Amino acid sequence: MARRKREKREKREAETVVENVDGGLAELVPDPERRRAWTLLLDGAPQSHVDLDDPTYLDFAYQRRLGHIVDLVAPPGKPLRAVHLGGGAFTLARYVAATRPRSTQQVVERDAALVQLVRRELPLDGNARVRVRAADARQTLAKIPDGWADLLIADVFSGARTPAHLTSTEFLHEVRRVISPGGHYAANLADGPPLAHLRGQIATAAAVFPELALAADPAVLRGKRFGNAVLLASDRELPIADLTRRIASDPHPGRVEHGRALRDFTGGAAAVTDAAAVASPAPPPDAFK
Repeated sequence: MARRKREKREKREAETVVENVDGGLAELVPDPERRRAWTLLLDGAPQSHVDLDDPTYLDFAYQRRLGHIVDLVAPPGKPLRAVHLGGGAFTLARYVAATRPRSTQQVVERDAALVQLVRRELPLDGNARVRVRAADARQTLAKIPDGWADLLIADVFSGARTPAHLTSTEFLHEVRRVISPGGHYAANLADGPPLAHLRGQIATAAAVFPELALAADPAVLRGKRFGNAVLLASDRELPIADLTRRIASDPHPGRVEHGRALRDFTGGAAAVTDAAAVASPAPPPDAFK
């Protein structure tokens, strides 16, 4: 009882941290339900949620889906070599470090001021093998050796939009070069009706990878609202059955599309090249209310 009272008092005393970073106004907001958990917002848009006491806890639906992918791409506990394009609060890097000890990870986050803020306020476990680089995602990707990564996760947003140069076939060819044979690529995509960006991104991935799956809230897939979708790609067969089961049983259940259904979903969209690439659409004003 005394411990619970102390934790409630500490949570009441915790204050939101507000700081200007390169990408806008960053806020670290304490989670009232979890003693050492925080939500990172950039210009009011939720970016990451971190529980320092339990890095295996993933609060956001899309991060839970990425967590399932981390769990399924290799036998339980096996260390991975992982690249994270987009840092946020390093949520998925913390998850990999906690669930797959001795993993070697690289986090690439362009916003150097945000990296400093997160390192100071939400420090990484000193035993985690995580290298953080403040640099452009695509430029850094070009410097990573062929076949280095078992898993590459792209979760890059600038002003709540994915930059254009990270949406093309040329970018995904670089991704595939960096991924080891049998490795996996996962991306957090955001779109709303009429889903033109999402359909184009699936077509783009299909031009580079033979195996694809997409996980999202059914309302997002039906084009009813703006939201996140997680794309999974590889050159080997994907763990569709296990992924579908896990995502269907989440607190916010999602649906997994693959195969013929996913090809039909693209509606004949063309793959995106550097010459035609544009940033993902901005979320509507009420997206995060």
